[in-house]
Amino acid sequence: MSEPLIALAPSQIAPAEAAWRLPQARAYTERKPLKPDRLDQAVAQVVGLVRAGLAGVSARRYGRIAHDALAQAQAIDALSDATLRERVRGLAGRLRGCTTFRDADITDAFALIREVSGRVSGQRHYGVQMMGAAALLDGRIAQMATGEGKTLTATLAAGTAALAGLPVHVVTVNDYLAERDAELMRPLYAALGLTVGVIKEKQELAERAQAYSCNITYCTNKDLAFDYLRDRIALGQRASDVRLKLESLYTAVNRLGQLRLRGLYFAIVDEADSVLIDEARTPLIISAQAGSQFADDVLSRAMEIAKTLASPRDYAIEASEHRVVFTEAGRARIADLVSGDGAAWRGRVVREGLVRQALSALHLFHRDEHYILRDGKIVIVDANTGRVMPDRTWSDGLHQMVEHKEGCALSSARTTLARMTYQRFFRRYARLSGMTGTTRGVAAEFWTVYRLPVVRIPTHRPLKRAHLPDEMLTDEAEKWKRVTQRIAELHARGCPVLVGTRSVGASARASAYLTGAGLPHTVLSAAQDNAEASIVSEAGQLGRITVATNMAGRGTDIKLGPGVAERGGLHVIMVERQDARRIDDQLAGRSGRQGEPGCFQAILSLDDPLLAGGLIKSGAARRIMALLGHERGQAFGCRLLRFAQFRTERLHARMRADLLRSDQMQDRILAFAGHSE
Repeated sequence: MSEPLIALAPSQIAPAEAAWRLPQARAYTERKPLKPDRLDQAVAQVVGLVRAGLAGVSARRYGRIAHDALAQAQAIDALSDATLRERVRGLAGRLRGCTTFRDADITDAFALIREVSGRVSGQRHYGVQMMGAAALLDGRIAQMATGEGKTLTATLAAGTAALAGLPVHVVTVNDYLAERDAELMRPLYAALGLTVGVIKEKQELAERAQAYSCNITYCTNKDLAFDYLRDRIALGQRASDVRLKLESLYTAVNRLGQLRLRGLYFAIVDEADSVLIDEARTPLIISAQAGSQFADDVLSRAMEIAKTLASPRDYAIEASEHRVVFTEAGRARIADLVSGDGAAWRGRVVREGLVRQALSALHLFHRDEHYILRDGKIVIVDANTGRVMPDRTWSDGLHQMVEHKEGCALSSARTTLARMTYQRFFRRYARLSGMTGTTRGVAAEFWTVYRLPVVRIPTHRPLKRAHLPDEMLTDEAEKWKRVTQRIAELHARGCPVLVGTRSVGASARASAYLTGAGLPHTVLSAAQDNAEASIVSEAGQLGRITVATNMAGRGTDIKLGPGVAERGGLHVIMVERQDARRIDDQLAGRSGRQGEPGCFQAILSLDDPLLAGGLIKSGAARRIMALLGHERGQAFGCRLLRFAQFRTERLHARMRADLLRSDQMQDRILAFAGHSE
């Protein structure tokens, strides 16, 4: 399980400003938690297999909806603006209060929204985008190839649901994408008579509540989940629907007036595999300051002891699970070393916990990979998105230990007020749906955990992206030499190049090699996140070289400049495998979008981080490659790395399942006290 992310608890929760909306049937709408027993889970798996087999039938139905909506295009195009507005108002009246949507109503809604979009922004939805939106309204994961316009697809489903009076949350992976998409689509929603809110980092509480009161709210998964937890704190344990409504009648200051959200009605999760799968290994914790748990000298002593311990005699590092395990010899050695160090070290659990966190800070958490230093503070880098999380800290004293390692001022320790996992949170939505470019290996998990079937949507234009054979080099120095050579070849032809890395540190190494070769380039990573929009906008221009972490792997649309298509389009070069093949696919999807030409190639080495701690050490793998010869050795190295990636995917799946089981067990144990979070 990943280290929990902790958010700060608010000192007060501001009431939401008044905004037009339908009267709420419930004070705070959400679905009751799923508590399946083993029989329910077995039945769910069987149902999931059946629904997966019927996915083609659903796709044909969505195709009919798109066909019927497009058939209305000519007639609707002839309408005046006033008549079109009147038709939208009539549709809203017809949809108002609907809990399910008839195909005929969906067809009419899509046809009208498409025409409004065309008049406002010049963008009219394609048939495949209508198919994807129909899947969203049907409570499914729409698997749409990268570049198919998922941002515009979401407007059809969000607009239809909002016209029916459902508050809609469009959830994405970072603030940049949430704000960008909201601003791009705001004119369309305004033309439909709908309000749009955006949740941003460091937003004032009153602003945040106002944003949630809009018809459609764009937000990140982390902000949304933490705001829900803060609402749960404000509601307390005795928060039945009747009690809250009566309380609002007889007192001016009541709990309903302190909430940020209106409830969990309808969520459209963009990049659903990242939010619902990759992020689901990390529990979310709301905390408050608890003063300094340990003095600076105690942390210093823990770090000293950690540096005297030896692996594997005293401890083992399980890098794949991101944890340190002590041996019996190690436990005895720690006890011996602290025997005269005072009361803080007497408890076995405390002393071993301190040294374990010190070892983790030294060996598992690295600068420019897991965190960066900014203004003398530790800022966590999200492993899944490559973006910084300035208001998050690690739990159980780990954050303070990393601060001590880097010589930063120690922040206050935190005490837990509320805790939740993404699995439990998103299953509470009355309606849940999502979009993603790939569901490779996780389609079954979408169903068993979230009851979300997957439907594959065809591409609007045939895919022209060329996948060149992977290249495997023996070590990192040889890899960077080959990467630099390949980039120089492409740059000489005027092709734009995107180099995909795993971490800030890897981006810095790539930049150093390119600088040494005299190749002009731009770096996009967590350390340069403020310049993201301008860097992405230039990445497809003639001869441009961009080095990026997986910040550029999701949601970014790199548009080709003049003359680039004739040179083969954008060339993407991957220099390290990601933890899941899905994430590799997302990086490849930056090129060859909407039928444009493009190219993808992986240039890798046996020093890849995924191979650390594997069954075959790098030295042995090099010898095997040499014995097999060039061609067969290349194939062996590539397969070895794919196998390591597969093992990592399986490990992460097990971690998610363990976290879900732990969450359910905690729910049962604390059921007598009310809400377990």
